[in-house]
Amino acid sequence: MEYRQLGSTGTRVSELCFGTWRFGRKTGDVLETDEDQAHELLDTFADHGGNYIDSANVYGDPNGTSESYIGNWLEDRDREKFVLTSKVYFEYDEDNPNGSGLSRTHIRNQIDKTLENLGTDYLDVYYIHRWDENTPIEETLSTLDRLVEEGKVNYLGASTTAAWQLTKALWKSDVNDYQRFDVTQPLFHAGYYKDVEDYLDVCADQDLAVSPYSPLAGGFLTGKYERADPDDPKSVRAPDGSRGSFDERFERFYLSERGWKVLDEIRAVADEIDASPAQVSLRWLIQQQDFTCVPIVGARTTEQLEENLGATEIELSRDQHDRITDARFDEDGRRWGH
Repeated sequence: MEYRQLGSTGTRVSELCFGTWRFGRKTGDVLETDEDQAHELLDTFADHGGNYIDSANVYGDPNGTSESYIGNWLEDRDREKFVLTSKVYFEYDEDNPNGSGLSRTHIRNQIDKTLENLGTDYLDVYYIHRWDENTPIEETLSTLDRLVEEGKVNYLGASTTAAWQLTKALWKSDVNDYQRFDVTQPLFHAGYYKDVEDYLDVCADQDLAVSPYSPLAGGFLTGKYERADPDDPKSVRAPDGSRGSFDERFERFYLSERGWKVLDEIRAVADEIDASPAQVSLRWLIQQQDFTCVPIVGARTTEQLEENLGATEIELSRDQHDRITDARFDEDGRRWGH
């Protein structure tokens, strides 16, 4: 696997990031990924050259389980060879009135828990998981800046913000001489039904790395789903037990006319280069020209992970990349909607 600069930082990361949101997560009474399975997946990722691992303080049940799985795995590894991320914002302690958000109090409480869970004394990237409308952004940024000064955090990131929020935070950082965000983590994939150009333009202009989550649209862009009604983009035939068969969020976020048009082109390109639709979808992101793009992939099995990692071994021609991009538009140049 090749490595690339993480935006304007001096740190190099693998072309794919491994997301650990399923570690210790329970769906109903079902544990999606236990610790043995988590370590097997991390082994596979590392054995293929992966060094970029994403987590959050609220991943797993109870909160912090994902970080603890990673920390236990790192006991037998050289921590300095890995780039670890975590996040702060969501409610960690429901009995604590200051147990969520981006206040100085909550951030200070959570960073030490995160470092303890991971078994390390520093974090490579610390994300704000969401924008906090109840806390002045100056308070959040000054607290994060202090964590960098103390050596607890190397770089800062922002997950799931609007373009204006990201711009405001960068401006406030510059005016106050605070450490800036270097990495962003938006929901972004080839068939996304929303237009995120303004957000990505900010990232490109400010030389921020982009690590999209859900780069395969919850499995939609793997090609395992089929359209059931040509007049209804939300009508889908899904394999038993797949996300599309039980998740309302899947329909709301991933099924659109644009998505089906893009998937058709992705399947065509996959046939041309003897790759899977998932690999082509990920490669389309990796080969973004205007900013460093490092997709976050998740997997339930090592077989799924190895297929995703295959995206680092293929290459799309300029024409193939453009065809996937252009599939989002109709013959009059209008974006396909829902």
